[in-house]
Amino acid sequence: MNNIHPIQDQLVSRKEKEYALHQQGAVIWLTGLSGSGKSTIAGSLERKLFEKGHLVQVLDGDNIRVGINKDLSFSIEDREENIRRIAEVAKLFCQSGNICICSFISPTSEIRQLAKNIIGSDDFNEVYIQAPLEICESRDVKGLYKKARAGKIKGFTGIDSPYEEPLQPAVILDSSSHSIEECVNHLYQYLRDKQIINSQSKSLK
Repeated sequence: MNNIHPIQDQLVSRKEKEYALHQQGAVIWLTGLSGSGKSTIAGSLERKLFEKGHLVQVLDGDNIRVGINKDLSFSIEDREENIRRIAEVAKLFCQSGNICICSFISPTSEIRQLAKNIIGSDDFNEVYIQAPLEICESRDVKGLYKKARAGKIKGFTGIDSPYEEPLQPAVILDSSSHSIEECVNHLYQYLRDKQIINSQSKSLK
């Protein structure tokens, strides 16, 4: 560690980047069961923000697993390492003034707290995508629940591995009773209320 010398003080500051982008760097952390709608909401929110002229990046579980974290399994230890790496990447995007939308099951309070500690409580916005297990299972487009029920996937969250609901998330979205558009609009308004985004951004439409 003695040979590591960060050069942040020589670079363009976060404040300068945020001023140029007309937005604040932030991490929107979507958590919930597989099939709850995290990825769909993340992609739709990204599109809405992009069309409003905002710089935004989505980090999604499947994409990360085939790239930066392809060496990790789904053991508890590797799930923690998965989230640790993701949080470090999300922090870099956030510090560059980017709005980073993270879509990960992140099933335990401990794992989500790890992400929050890395990113920082001021930048970490926890969003619980809530949907009953039976609804998530009925949306099983990937066939994962079916495989888990058949014993072909071990440690699957909601079946033989627990999901701990967030106790105090910044936002709760019930995707079983609200449309994707309604969920995205609610999140967009949350970003406006927190002044992460503002009316000065240039719409692409």
